[in-house]
Amino acid sequence: MSEGQRYQLGTIGALSLSVVSSVSIVICNKALISSLGFTFATTLTSWHLLVTFCSLHVALWMKWFEHKPFDPRAVMGFGILNGTSIGLLNLSLGFNSVGFYQMTKLAIIPCTVLLETLFFRKMFSRNVQLSLTVLLMGVGIATVTDLQLNALGSILSLLAVVTTCVAQIMTNTIQKKFKVSSTQLLYQSCPYQAITLFITGPFVDGLLTNLNVFAFNYTPQVLAFIVLSCLISVSVNFSTFLVIGKTSPVTYQVLGHLKTCLVLAFGYFLLRDPFSWRNILGILVAIVGMVLYSYYCTVESQQKANAEASAQLSQAKESESDPLLSVESGAGILTDGGVARAPVWNSNKDLQA
Repeated sequence: MSEGQRYQLGTIGALSLSVVSSVSIVICNKALISSLGFTFATTLTSWHLLVTFCSLHVALWMKWFEHKPFDPRAVMGFGILNGTSIGLLNLSLGFNSVGFYQMTKLAIIPCTVLLETLFFRKMFSRNVQLSLTVLLMGVGIATVTDLQLNALGSILSLLAVVTTCVAQIMTNTIQKKFKVSSTQLLYQSCPYQAITLFITGPFVDGLLTNLNVFAFNYTPQVLAFIVLSCLISVSVNFSTFLVIGKTSPVTYQVLGHLKTCLVLAFGYFLLRDPFSWRNILGILVAIVGMVLYSYYCTVESQQKANAEASAQLSQAKESESDPLLSVESGAGILTDGGVARAPVWNSNKDLQA
C-alpha cells in the first residue's frame, strides 16, 4: 500500500470515528439532560476533558505515543482559547433561541473561510464555495425555526463564532508548524482546556439553569450516564483533533453538519422526536451539498497532486539533461584515454542561453 493510499485510509478512518463517536455522545447527553435532568453541559465538558487527559496519560505510560513538548505559551493560549469557545457556545445557546443558535453554528464555516483567506492566503474555488452554500442552505432549512434576537445573545454568539474559528484554525496550523500529531497536541492542551472549564463551568451552568451542579441528586443512573458520556468523549476529542489535522477546519465543520443531520434522523427513529417534511427537505439538500463538497475537494486535491508530481518530474529531467550541473558540481570529464580532465566552461552555451 502506497503512502497516499495509507493517508486516504487514515483520513476516512478519522472521519468515520468522528461521526460515530459524536452521534453517540449526543444521544447519550440528550438522555442525560432531557430524561435525567442533568443540565450542566459546561461542567460535564470539563469532566470530559479531564477523563481524556487521564486516558492519554495512561496511553503515554504504555508507550502508545511519544510525548513531544513544544512552545508552552502556544499550548497554553490554544488550550484556554478552546475552553473559552466551548463556554461561549453554551452561553450562546442559553441566551438565544434555538434557531438563532443554529444560525450561529452555520456562521462558523463562512467565518473560517474568511479568516483563512485573509490571514493564510488560502484560496477556495467557486465550486467549493457553491457546495458550501448548498450545504448551509440545507442545514438551515432543517434546523433553523425561529430567530429571536437580543443584544447580549448576539454579542455572545459573535464571540463564540470567532473563538471557535480561531481555535480550529490553530488546531490545524499548530500540528503542521510544530510537526506534532493530534494525540500529542491533545495531550498537552487538555489540562488547560479542562482547568478553564472546570473553573468557569459551575458559574456558566448556574447562570443558565439557576441550579447548583454540586447540589444535584446524583443517582446511580445519572452517574452511569455521566461515566458513559466521559468515555465516549475520549474518542470525540481525539477524532476532532485528528480530523482537523488531516483535513482542514472547514472540512471538520462540514462533517459537523453531517452529524447534525444524522442526529435529527436518529432522534426521529430512536427517540420519536417530531419530524416534518421541512426537516427531510433540509437534510436532503444538505447531503447534496456535502457530496458536492467532497467531490470538488477530491478533484482539486488530485489536480494539485498531479501538478506537483509533474513539476518534480520536469525538474528531475532538466537536472539530468543539463551538463552545466556537472560543471558546477566540479565533476571531472573522462577523455578517450580514460584520464579525467578538468571541466571546460562552454561560453557558446552561455551566449545561446
